Amino acid sequence: MAILITGGCGYIGSHTAIEMTKAGYEIVILDNFYNSKPEALRRLRELAGREIPFYKCDIRDAEGLRRIFSENSIEAVVHFAGLKAVGESVSKPLEYYENNVGGTVNLCQVMAEADCKRMVFSSSATVYGMNNPSPLREEMPTGAVTNPYGRTKYIIEEILGDVCKADPEWTVINLRYFNPIGAHESGRIGEDPNGIPNNLMPYISQVAIGKLEKLSVFGNDYDTHDGTGVRDYIHVVDLALGHVRALDYAMKHKGAEAINLGTGTGYSVLDIIKAFEDANSVPVPYQIVGRRPGDIAVCYSDPSKAERLLGWKAERTIRDMCRDSWRWQSNNPNGFDS
Repeated sequence: MAILITGGCGYIGSHTAIEMTKAGYEIVILDNFYNSKPEALRRLRELAGREIPFYKCDIRDAEGLRRIFSENSIEAVVHFAGLKAVGESVSKPLEYYENNVGGTVNLCQVMAEADCKRMVFSSSATVYGMNNPSPLREEMPTGAVTNPYGRTKYIIEEILGDVCKADPEWTVINLRYFNPIGAHESGRIGEDPNGIPNNLMPYISQVAIGKLEKLSVFGNDYDTHDGTGVRDYIHVVDLALGHVRALDYAMKHKGAEAINLGTGTGYSVLDIIKAFEDANSVPVPYQIVGRRPGDIAVCYSDPSKAERLLGWKAERTIRDMCRDSWRWQSNNPNGFDS
């Protein structure tokens, strides 16, 4: 029996693939290389020390999915595949709904045909929207999201909940991520964004290595300890291990569960810049600019449910995250194209 990882060559998917093989799971990877590169597959096979079955396939391709399920005995799916840029989703909402929501519905239909009814879904803290105070807890209301990307995650959670209600044989674990950063300690795989990064840590890394001139810090007049926005940053390997524990849990339980994966600690943008400079002895020039519309002052998790249900908690420090991010960037200045 094997686990299908959709989007398994992406940033979080590739790290999860390695941790799942280390935990003893047989895995099969699906990816269409829209947000990833074939070199990532080569390296994760190298790190895993084994030949991992791979299919170049889109989750919207029902026949391609049927082939995967017919050629492999799949007992559960860890579902990462989807478009993921908040800004792009605002300008291309139909693409996001068609890919993320439509693709997931298609995947679930093929899973049901194959009598594979266990899923760990890559959701997001964006489902909590703008109106809940931190720390964010799973029982808080969701849905008041501010962009199509976040709305696709909310809609998919609702769809998967309805599937579980309609058929009690289904199990779905919706993992609500906070802000994954860092990289594998080997420096062989990490975050490799297309074009100018949307996220803080890869932008910091590219400034530190000289690819970008300086970091823009959006706003320093928030109600926080230094005026800059506070977020819950989690090491991508801790996040990957959370998926392993969620899969273990899904093998023994039925129904839908939403679970936060975060550290429970908030760090500001300036905290992260200073931690990166201290950990790596490299300067990160930055400038303060105006706030971005839609940004909130503080967002961090209450991760206690993950510890209670999964026996999981984040263990890596902010220094670990900064050190591993820099090791990846400095060893791979052009990402997987280096």
